[in-house]
Amino acid sequence: MEQTITAEPRVDRRALAAVGVTVLLWASAFVAIRSAAEHFAPGALALGRLLAGSVVLGVIWLARREGLPPRAAWPGIVGSGILWFGLYMVALNWGEQEVDAGTAAMVVNVGPVLIALLGGWLLKEGFPPRLLAGMAVSFAGAVVVGISMSDGGRASIVGVLLCLLAAVTYAGGVVCQKPALKHASALQVTTFGCFVGTAACLPFAGQLVSQVAAAPLPATLNVVYLGIFPTALAFTTWAYALARTTAGKMGATTYVVPALVVLMAWLILDEVPAWLTLAGGLLCLAGVAVSRGKGRARAR
Repeated sequence: MEQTITAEPRVDRRALAAVGVTVLLWASAFVAIRSAAEHFAPGALALGRLLAGSVVLGVIWLARREGLPPRAAWPGIVGSGILWFGLYMVALNWGEQEVDAGTAAMVVNVGPVLIALLGGWLLKEGFPPRLLAGMAVSFAGAVVVGISMSDGGRASIVGVLLCLLAAVTYAGGVVCQKPALKHASALQVTTFGCFVGTAACLPFAGQLVSQVAAAPLPATLNVVYLGIFPTALAFTTWAYALARTTAGKMGATTYVVPALVVLMAWLILDEVPAWLTLAGGLLCLAGVAVSRGKGRARAR
């Protein structure tokens, strides 16, 4: 009987490096948001972050002379701009003011599950067993982290609903963005998605102006940091990697973020995590390893 070996696809090391940059910067955003949120309302914080990101992305886009995205990319750009750059950031900022970090992390990490389900259904990516198994392990880890960091299990219902809204808009934004990357570059999709999100948040402009005038310099610098690094840079590296893999696998990779947040809080804020928190973080990492690992070559 003839043996046919199914070859595994080559690993794109640049895409893996881009994913690493993304999850590291997105994890750092949680620390910056917590600091800035003391002086900025959710909408003002989102608009300030998006304005800083739009300036940086706009300068890079002009310097590279990539031109306008093709018409076929615009539905995905507009969808991701409104859902992910706009609604997600406002909902997350607001949700973290209402609930503790553990509850927020647990609820927002519904997002990668929704990405895998929507990607398998709408984008025809299928439901690979390794991906589903890895996401189950990572989701269990996120729940453990959430329980270990929650404040006695008490949480605002409004805060939980806002974090759930953030998870839904995050998943919807990723699923909108994936088709756009077939027609436009990662820089084009990210830049114009950020422009759309900024336009959606313009109603908060008056609030932002008054709060910038009253906020201390470190808080304003945190907003600028959020715009340059976790937004302009991290969203571009995300789009670069998303164009080279499935939405489901990219969503599963973001389960690394809660583990990194715990580590950063330990090193930067001197918040020593409990053993249960560390165990949950390890589960998150193990699930990502399973979801992105290679299956055995199949013989026929």
